[in-house]
Amino acid sequence: MKASHYYAIALFAYLGLFSLLMLWNTVLSPPEKLPVALLLIITVSPLLLVLRGFLKGNLKSCSWMAYISMPYFIHGSIEAYARTERLLPSLEVIFSLLLFLGASLFVRQSGKNAK
Repeated sequence: MKASHYYAIALFAYLGLFSLLMLWNTVLSPPEKLPVALLLIITVSPLLLVLRGFLKGNLKSCSWMAYISMPYFIHGSIEAYARTERLLPSLEVIFSLLLFLGASLFVRQSGKNAK
């Protein structure tokens, strides 16, 4: 596959993960003990740190995006194990894995093409 295909997969997964986290924490299952704004800052802000470079296709930002996606995989796995309703955590796991694989393979393919 071409590097642009991997980038499209990573971008789709990023948008899916971002949308899922926003909906999950505000509409679908708002927190009872924490303010919604604080929870959004904690969960969504790491995805925004390298967004500018990621959208430009910067290789360093894409590799950082792959690293940033791993805590979401861990969180989704723990939530899927602990909850009886597993749809939202499973989507988090899928989107974070797609983001990791898409961004990592994009960086790998782009590095091969640059040589």
